[in-house]
Amino acid sequence: MKPFIDADEIWDLLNHTKPDAVRVKETIAKSLEKNRLTLEETALLINATETDLVEEIKQGARELKKRIYGNRIVLFAPLYIGNKCTNNCQYCGFRTSNKAAVRKTLTDEEIVREVEALEDNGQKRLILVYGEHPDYDADYIAHTVRLVCSVKKGKGEIRRVNINAAPLDIDGFRTVKQAGIGTYQIFQETYHPEAYKMYHLSGKKRDYEWRLTALDRAQEAGIDDVGIGALMGLYDWRFEVMGLVRHANHLEACYNVGPHTISFPRIQNASSLNIDGRYLVNDADFAKLVAILRLAVPYTGMILTARENPRLRREVIPFGISQIDGGTRLELGTYSQNLNAKQDLNREQFEINDDRSLNEIIEELIQNDFIPSFCTACYRIGRTGEHFMEFSVPGFIKRFCTPNAILTLSEYLVDYAPEETAQKGWKAIEENLDQLGNTANTQEIRRRIERIKQGERDLYF
Repeated sequence: MKPFIDADEIWDLLNHTKPDAVRVKETIAKSLEKNRLTLEETALLINATETDLVEEIKQGARELKKRIYGNRIVLFAPLYIGNKCTNNCQYCGFRTSNKAAVRKTLTDEEIVREVEALEDNGQKRLILVYGEHPDYDADYIAHTVRLVCSVKKGKGEIRRVNINAAPLDIDGFRTVKQAGIGTYQIFQETYHPEAYKMYHLSGKKRDYEWRLTALDRAQEAGIDDVGIGALMGLYDWRFEVMGLVRHANHLEACYNVGPHTISFPRIQNASSLNIDGRYLVNDADFAKLVAILRLAVPYTGMILTARENPRLRREVIPFGISQIDGGTRLELGTYSQNLNAKQDLNREQFEINDDRSLNEIIEELIQNDFIPSFCTACYRIGRTGEHFMEFSVPGFIKRFCTPNAILTLSEYLVDYAPEETAQKGWKAIEENLDQLGNTANTQEIRRRIERIKQGERDLYF
């Protein structure tokens, strides 16, 4: 598989695409019809720097999110399984040269305790995170996925397990797929080949092309639900946005399905951090790049993590975010221990800036007219890959997302929410049902809510 990123092509587009108000408006209008943008059109939005044009881009992103996904926000939690690593990446607290890092791999018993604690909190969706180390091979990843899925406590269960781990060969991806994973997520970190070499000093991750083509191998192995990402702050954010769009378009062109998710985390403080900081992304540019990505790839889920502080998360979520984490802990083994412990960067990959509980985040989402969702229906009913595209590209997914979000929120309110949160949640559900109108579908949602109140679980459309 040949690399599909041409740095000269990307810079040529960025340097020679001149924005004007008419073209910017036309490009936004194209996106609002759920058409993905070309690289040139993406460069046009990137180069639009006038205040009124930037605001139009943001407003377009707000409208697009409403049209495709309605007002639901999917919630998940990361669970770090092990932080051994053979790579030497300058931006990461887990890098092999960091002698201050405290290395740990959770035992099976510890994994069970962590999952039980997450279930006690109301979590239904996890992403398992592994250092890149021979101990965390495909067989081990598959084992931990099956273990996590087997844990049931009270009415709690994990219904979707995504993966953030090293690139595998095709056979390795097949092994992991058989364990029943959701999305396999691999971040390129930076799409610029020379910058990539500068940050990745040793280890298998130093191979830019092996990493760049990893999700092609995943597709060949039958994993049609993949996630891409770039770490903002390693190189010029404008180039990274173009790289993400190019990667999304490549996957769609080759496999008839784009990425299920796009991530765009910013560099945060880490143990013995070794970054010069010249490319760090400010809040204004970050908000703009989120809006541009939403318009460029309308059908793709966008993830905003607890790396960002609550204020910025509140600002950026309306620009097209579809997934966030809540109640996040990065130190291995701490979900089942003292949740109020101060972060120890020698035991974590990086610093998080939103350490609020899951319930606090749910309350804020409700207050801001979003529906917190733990939905896993598409993945479990087979609406992934090309099937997901059939629904999401035309925008029909909203017919499933809103009802399923309401049903999973109902479960949370019955099983886990404090009384004050429950009151706010039921009021929000009623308001959203009223907006859906008195249709047969709405009546069925109400019937299923009553079934949930009577003790049934896992009802979805």
